[in-house]
Amino acid sequence: MSLFRVILSIIFPPLAVLDKGCGSVLIVTLLTVAGWIPGVIGALVILNKDSETAGSRQSYYPTYPTYPTNSGRSRCEY
Repeated sequence: MSLFRVILSIIFPPLAVLDKGCGSVLIVTLLTVAGWIPGVIGALVILNKDSETAGSRQSYYPTYPTYPTNSGRSRCEY
């Protein structure tokens, strides 16, 4: 989370999360319409959550071990 994004989320929260997806923009816009402070808090939470998971994206995609096949035969062949 850069300083520019923090300042932008304080000034106009929906613009700070514009590249985070349609759902994030919609949520922050609704929170901003409901009140400026909830919009700022929502934008900061979304920006902080994205910066926390940026370094650990590999943990979302686990690698599974590969097992040897049965020498090219299908299950129906005996």
